Amino acid sequence: MFKELDPLLHSQLRLAIMSLLISVDEADFVYLKEKTGATSGNLSVQLDKLKEAGYIDIRKFINGKRPRTMCRITTMGIYAFDKYVKALQDYIKK
Repeated sequence: MFKELDPLLHSQLRLAIMSLLISVDEADFVYLKEKTGATSGNLSVQLDKLKEAGYIDIRKFINGKRPRTMCRITTMGIYAFDKYVKALQDYIKK
């Protein structure tokens, strides 16, 4: 039997965000935007969805005169990502 894939992570952009965040301590909005090729609006919406699910933490602050948004994957996010990858591996094996 095939395992159910997490619909939140099944989105290409959200999966890309999680893939980037799992390999760094934290990443800022500009970095994620450049690496994913997403528009600012779409990236913002997808980050909010991941935050609402508890998969990432978002910290917003002012650095000098510039607003900054920093994102970090949570323990719950690491677990969800790992579970998703293992489920995909099971699909490939079958």
